[in-house]
Amino acid sequence: MSAPSSRSPVIDTVKGLACMAIVWHHLAFYGPMSDIAQPLAPGLMAFLYDYARMAVQVFLVVGGYLAAASLAPAGTARFAHAGSAIGKRFVRLMVPCAVALVFTVVVSALVRTWMNHPSVPEAPTLAQLVANALMLQDLLGEDALSAGVWYVAIDFQLFSLSVLAWAWVRALPGRWPQQQRAALARGLIVAGAAASLWFFNRVAGLDMWALYFLGAYGLGMLAYWAVQSSRPHGWLAAIVLLGGVALALDFRGRIAVALVAALGLALAQRMQQTHSAGRTLPGWADGLARVGQMSYSVFLVHFGACLLVNAVVGTLWPASAPINALGMVLAFALSLVAGRWMYLRVEQHVPSWATALRWQAGLVGTGLLVALLSNGV
Repeated sequence: MSAPSSRSPVIDTVKGLACMAIVWHHLAFYGPMSDIAQPLAPGLMAFLYDYARMAVQVFLVVGGYLAAASLAPAGTARFAHAGSAIGKRFVRLMVPCAVALVFTVVVSALVRTWMNHPSVPEAPTLAQLVANALMLQDLLGEDALSAGVWYVAIDFQLFSLSVLAWAWVRALPGRWPQQQRAALARGLIVAGAAASLWFFNRVAGLDMWALYFLGAYGLGMLAYWAVQSSRPHGWLAAIVLLGGVALALDFRGRIAVALVAALGLALAQRMQQTHSAGRTLPGWADGLARVGQMSYSVFLVHFGACLLVNAVVGTLWPASAPINALGMVLAFALSLVAGRWMYLRVEQHVPSWATALRWQAGLVGTGLLVALLSNGV
């Protein structure tokens, strides 16, 4: 979920793979196409259903890596004001999210008229719309308007928590040398990651709070400092220790993925620095990197695109497994096309508070209009 200025071929390629995995997980999870096509490849469908969702851990690790790079590359706060940094993050996340949610609300209303399936969201309520517009839906007990919206809220919580931690260290009284403040801030990150991995992440009821996901996010920060350090072994050892103890206490596949992602990202980035910076990616990797660049937009808009194709194909060919399998491929392709449009037309433009408020109001207004029409008013 990086800003357009933060480009790395390795990171973009990793994000591209994770993004594709999430889209295919949702295609397998939300029917009816996957239900009809399942007999053609039951093992693959089961894998996508059960395991592809773990790609979220990769996004958490990459998110922490990029947060450390932008907020505190040397361990101390680089931003001027905590409120300004948090506000900019909210606006940058919210504008594309609101655009995508308007699209999903409209598609859901269209699909609801001819397809009766559990994957089709109900007409939204005012409380639900406001909660989603403020990224508070899980905390307020409201349903999300689209798949994956929960992650946007968690990303914002994690970023805000990180900003506040670094701002607190900077505001401590006394003439501390920069090295000591940096060491204290990094120590807080390590302690927070340990608390999350060893305790909070083992409590399922906390999964709407940043503390539940801080472990993977913190591993990403440690990976960044390992890449930047002249002595990376200590940071790599800390990653292994944090993840290893967490898995020994309670083995969780998602934490294993986060651990491998953090170590792999650190090693790959160091290798990239060591070798020629001018080397270009092979064609297949370049394609993945392009998907990674627009991964946030694809992540946001793909549910509406997949829902639309599901409705058309599942209604016209309700018993044809091959056609429904092709429909899944078409939904994936449409998700990439829609995500590309969103990336070029919305995400790449630096938004303002006025833009965010307009789209938030547009989301609430569109949702209420849809609800009224759905109820025959």
